[in-house]
Amino acid sequence: MATMESLIGLVNRIQRACTSLGDYGGDQQAFSSLWDALPSVAVVGGQSSGKSSVLESIVGRDFLPRGSGIVTRRPLVLQLQHTEEGQEEYAEFGHLQQTRFTDYSLVRKEIQDETDRVTGKTKQISPIPIHLSIYSPDVVNLTLIDLPGLTKVAVEGQPDSVVEDIENMVRSYVEKPNSIILAISPANQDIATSDAIKLSRDVDPSGERTFGVLTKLDLMDKGTNALEVLEGRSYRLQHPWVGIVNRSQADINKHVDMMAARRNEREYFATSPDYSHLASRMGSEYLAKLLSGHLEAVIRARIPSITSLINKSIDELESELDRFGRPVAVDAGAQLYTILELCRAFDKIFKEHLDGGRPGGDRIYGVFDNQLPAALKKLPFDRHLSLQNVKRIVSEADGYQPHLIAPEQGYRRLIEGSLNYFRGPAEATVDAVHFVLKELVRKSIGECQELRRFPSLQSTIAAATNEALERFREEGKKTTIRLVDMEASYLTVEFFRRLPQEIERAGNPGGNPRGNPRDNPRDSSAAEAATIDRYGDGHFRRIGSNVSSYVNMVSDNLKNTIPKAVVHCQVKEAKQNLLSYFYTQIGKREGKQLGDLLDEDPTLMEKRQQMAKRLELYKKARDEVDSVSWAR
Repeated sequence: MATMESLIGLVNRIQRACTSLGDYGGDQQAFSSLWDALPSVAVVGGQSSGKSSVLESIVGRDFLPRGSGIVTRRPLVLQLQHTEEGQEEYAEFGHLQQTRFTDYSLVRKEIQDETDRVTGKTKQISPIPIHLSIYSPDVVNLTLIDLPGLTKVAVEGQPDSVVEDIENMVRSYVEKPNSIILAISPANQDIATSDAIKLSRDVDPSGERTFGVLTKLDLMDKGTNALEVLEGRSYRLQHPWVGIVNRSQADINKHVDMMAARRNEREYFATSPDYSHLASRMGSEYLAKLLSGHLEAVIRARIPSITSLINKSIDELESELDRFGRPVAVDAGAQLYTILELCRAFDKIFKEHLDGGRPGGDRIYGVFDNQLPAALKKLPFDRHLSLQNVKRIVSEADGYQPHLIAPEQGYRRLIEGSLNYFRGPAEATVDAVHFVLKELVRKSIGECQELRRFPSLQSTIAAATNEALERFREEGKKTTIRLVDMEASYLTVEFFRRLPQEIERAGNPGGNPRGNPRDNPRDSSAAEAATIDRYGDGHFRRIGSNVSSYVNMVSDNLKNTIPKAVVHCQVKEAKQNLLSYFYTQIGKREGKQLGDLLDEDPTLMEKRQQMAKRLELYKKARDEVDSVSWAR
């Protein structure tokens, strides 16, 4: 069957794990829930009630700061761990886990220094606890929380709210259902005015969680005693009251050690005419055993809930470790495999963005459906095909001899000049899709949980993908510009074939199409009208209109073919070959170069190590709890 020491030692170890979880800054809710489920003893009392002396008597060492006024300005979580006889006795702080203190005067100094680090050298208070573990054969397994003394008046250097702040802090510890309250009251004051009893009555009206302690019995007025309280007649609790005789200030000044103080305390109760019949149930040694025994009983009752929370913490830590990834292998083959797996994970996310499994790919369609048509509509064809510009270009194309029928060279120059404007929207479409793909790469790298561990590999993949996207962009631009150039290289013949027929019909409507105009006066006047018209505004407007119609036809074609070229050259290539070149290069790297890519973020490495240690501790704790469950 599990011993009391193993049970309470188990809780101490779990509490230390909770402390590590809280210090790491991980899941604070899990930290708080598990901590709250573990029983501990909160030491409550007014200022100068003797709290510090009681704690030192239980530990058997002089290690707490002393002074007038408020001395305890931060909660002190004190975990006592019983060790075998002959083993080294030492103290260890939660914030200095690699440092062992064997000189308790240095422990006292570190408590004071650590308090000042948070509160400054003032009388301010802080709810941030100091964690201290003491390993000694002279202590019982116990967790005690020394809280700032309750006060009624703020002293100089303290805010007016300090009275309320201290009470709220103390309440946050003692109102927890698993908290055992050690209410310290001085025997030389009326118990009805005890700050500790008043507070414990508020949070524990039945007295089931409260242990009453009377200090300073030796300082009571002559002829008086505290039997009414100690025997439970003045104020009854579910647990017996315990009287304590602390070291006097003279003993402290003379450096009377705690072991001698314990002997003096035993002698006081054994020889006291008032308390000798209660001597076996008085003193700091009895109090420590009483608390330890009760703590064991509470722990046994809480085993199911503790087990449940430990299992929950284990599951959360394992999930967190899976998210962080396991440690990296050291051989080159395994490292190459890891890199390729990480690349595949990234590539999978990137393709999901393109294919619609994740948001972002629809922006490419937005480029084709919105940006490209809008850019085509904004092209300055109205200016290029204005009457004045058409006249100028046609005249320049005619040279010294005006055109006789249709100005073919003028048409060609007008069309070629118009088609050149399509280069801008074609290149802009390529660039717009390129930037969408770059953004999707950036998002995919950020969303790939596995890659977060390796900043160097992230940067290398980002550089490789950007190089690939640049190659795809250049190919996309070449192809789309080639589409525009093809339209300019060979004009649609049917478009030109219509023009002479229309002109002929306009110049010779129904009469003597093949004869001499002088043979028919009507034909002669029509020819003159046609000749005049060929050099009039109406003629040039008709040319501009015809060119505009042709350009609109080409625009409709490019509106469909440019997206095809962009998808073929950029999007499809990105889906299929984004990391192809990178794969060929990574296989040529040596072991050290591969290791450099898997140079993990030191912060993540430290987090994983801490989580792995806590996970190991929790699993050991679960095994111990299971053994206790079977032994009950």
